[in-house]
Formats: sequence, structure tokens, C-alpha cells
Amino acid sequence: MQPTEDPAVELSARLRNLRLDGLGLKITQGNLARALDCSIALISSWERPVDPVTPPIERIEQYATFFSTPRSVEKKPFRLLPERDLAPVEVAQRAELLGRLTRLRDAAAGDSPAVNWVNRDTLVGRGPWYFPNADPERPVVLVCPQLPPKELAVVPHGDPADPDYSELSRLTDLDALLELYGHIRAVNPDLRVEFRSVASLRRDDTTGHLVVLGGVDWNAASKDIMWRINAPITQISEKHPMNRGCFRVTDDASQSYTPVVEQDGDRQVLLEDVGYFFRGPNPYNSERTVTLCNGMFGRGVLGTVRALTDRELRDKNADFLEHRFGDHDSYSILFRVPVLNERVVVTPDWNNPHTVLHTWSEKSE
Repeated sequence: MQPTEDPAVELSARLRNLRLDGLGLKITQGNLARALDCSIALISSWERPVDPVTPPIERIEQYATFFSTPRSVEKKPFRLLPERDLAPVEVAQRAELLGRLTRLRDAAAGDSPAVNWVNRDTLVGRGPWYFPNADPERPVVLVCPQLPPKELAVVPHGDPADPDYSELSRLTDLDALLELYGHIRAVNPDLRVEFRSVASLRRDDTTGHLVVLGGVDWNAASKDIMWRINAPITQISEKHPMNRGCFRVTDDASQSYTPVVEQDGDRQVLLEDVGYFFRGPNPYNSERTVTLCNGMFGRGVLGTVRALTDRELRDKNADFLEHRFGDHDSYSILFRVPVLNERVVVTPDWNNPHTVLHTWSEKSE
């Protein structure tokens, strides 16, 4: 939405429309005021079509949070969820809405248009998932592994002929996909972000910024890119359900890194996975990047993603990459991903020397 001659009036109309239809129902000024912990008079002053009051940025942020999720109005009294409780898709919706409202609000308040709202430290910052040179006409594409035919045959609603068919039911590493999809959208609100199964990847998808999730078993894109890049890491895959294989430094079998699996009675339990993060020029288009988020198990893939999305550690880990690799445009890191109680993936701290297993970087001439 581009500001009109009177952005204050346009902002007031936008806020009024959000209240009346933003979540699919008409919300009274009283109910919204209660959720935002303000007076009805304030809501009315922000919405009036003649000489409206411009809300402070803190109120704009509240609007973006409230109208980013239907959970705000799932029961009365309506409520404003804490930002930390938003799901990745809701974070992305909040980011998009906040961007539009903030541009209008800044114009209405007479703030400099050169100040981009993304620079505000109200969302997720920038870091490695910010793509400033992306073509706005081309999406950032996340490539996901797809279940092989044998597993797909028994997945509920995995058949396209099923009336309840779900495209997501065919994919793996869904935890990592949802976490990263929402984060990238939040950091790049003006870009399209899309995901594909490796089987549905299109020719044009490969030449933009490309993010590949998962290992070489079920993601052919991961296997092909690991072969094309210069990083000295290979992934050795085994068929055993728990003794899955290892990451190995090329030509040095002594530097092989395997997950830690413990025998617990008649069961084997994963205590620690190995994660792999690579960033470098896209081998299919050197003006764009390719990023690999890999692990021997799905836990390692999620840990790799969360290293740069987790609210507590993403900035520290981004600083680690900057200090360790500087202006090198290709780099990789192998690291431990602890797993608690078989289900809790602990976000790796790359500043902990015990966590990092191997690093590599290369600078283009």
C-alpha cells in the first residue's frame, strides 16, 4: 500500500478496516480497546476519517500482533498474544502487516522515508537470513525432502486423488520448514518466500536465493549441491534406522562425525545429532546464494535452522559467523545438536568450542 496525499487518513482507514474485517469478524472498538489495554476514545481518535490522531509506533506494533493471528479472537475477552507465542506463519503475517502500517505511520508522522522499518529492532533483525540483493520478482525458495514412494503409500491424505489431500503430508523436516519459512518472511517482508518438495522443483527456482533442507537420502538437491560446491564435507549415508552414517571431512576419514546414540534397554535413543550449515554462491547462479541446512537426522536439520532463528542465540551465532569468516563468501560449519528426552532439540551455541566440530571458508578471487 503506497501512501496517498494524506497518509494519516489512509492509516486511519486501514486501522478501521482491520477492526471491521481483519480477522473475518466485526470487532467493536470496546473489545479492541480492552485487548490493547487502552481507551475506546483512543481507538476512535486513530480511526476517525477527519483529522485522525497518528498512533505511536508501539500501538502500531500491537495492531500488527493482534491482527496476525485468529487466536486473538478465538474467545472473549479478546487478547493480545505475546510475540514469543506466535507461530512461524503468524510471525510472517505480523511482519508483512507491520511493514505496511509502519510505512503509513511514518509518512503520517512526517518521519524520514529513508528509514526502513526493517531496521527497527522490533522483530528479528537481519543476520544471514536477510537477502538485500534479492530480485523482488523472484522468490526465495526452500527445497524440502519428500518421502519416498514406499512411505508415501501409507501416509494419510498423501494421495493427490484424496479429497483431503495435503501437499505438506508428502514432505519431511516440517519442523525446520515452518521455523525457517516464517523467519525468512519476517526478515524480508517485501520478498516472496516459497517452498517446494524436491520432486516439484522448477527450473527457475534454482537460480534465485536457494535454501535446501535435509540430507542426501531424500533430497536430491542437497546431494547435487554438496557435489558442486568446494566445501570439503561429504555426507555418508547408511540404511540403518539409528546408525545413520556420518559427516566426513573429504580425504580424511579420521575426521568423521557421527550422531551419539545410547542403548536404553531394548531401544536406541538419540542423544546428539550432527548439524551442517553451508552458505556460498549458488552454483546455478553465482549472483545469488545457496544455503544448506542439514543433519544426519531431522533433529539435526531443525537444530541447524534454529541456530540462526532462535531468539536467544541467533544474534550470537550470527556474530560468530561474521567474526570467524569475515568477508569470505563461502563457509561451512559442522556442530553438535543436543537432544533432550528424545524430543527437545537444544539450539546449538556456536560460540561454545565444544559445540563446533569443524569449520571451513573460502574467498572468491
